[in-house]
Amino acid sequence: MAEAKQARPVWTRSDKAGLGFRPATEADIPFLSRLYASTRMEELAVTSWSEAQKAEFLDMQFQAQHAHYRKHYPEADWLVVERAGQDIGRLYIERWPSQHRIIDIAFLPHHRRKGYGTALLRDLIDEAWLAGKSASIHVEKYNPARQLYLALGFVVVEDKGVYDLMECAPGEGDNL
Repeated sequence: MAEAKQARPVWTRSDKAGLGFRPATEADIPFLSRLYASTRMEELAVTSWSEAQKAEFLDMQFQAQHAHYRKHYPEADWLVVERAGQDIGRLYIERWPSQHRIIDIAFLPHHRRKGYGTALLRDLIDEAWLAGKSASIHVEKYNPARQLYLALGFVVVEDKGVYDLMECAPGEGDNL
């Protein structure tokens, strides 16, 4: 995995929440795969699949997602989120001339609903707005985090079937 391309701006809310960031490396693949699997557990709980079948499916899906992200977002920053010396999440972001695309943001289950995502998203929105750009993200229609995005000022700009493309343009949220 490539190193982050530029120095990270100061993300004050994330810093205050105790979050740290480092470029993801090949050594992080097992953690990133476990993190991905944790985001799909609820969905797979209703299947009749064995644990082995679930693990095989999740590994295949993680590998496909990872390859897709690397192909379609070649200039992205691939960051592992840390707190108190532990890896707790991931942030993938690509900064385009027109917008900052949040490719993926995820936290391990016991680090969700603690305000970390809110702090980081507000920082990312601030960064985009200060550059005169919007922040955008694809969100599954039934993702519980969707409510957070709406509360932060993101609006649906395109229906992509299972996903919606959401955007938070300068002046649309209560962020700065």
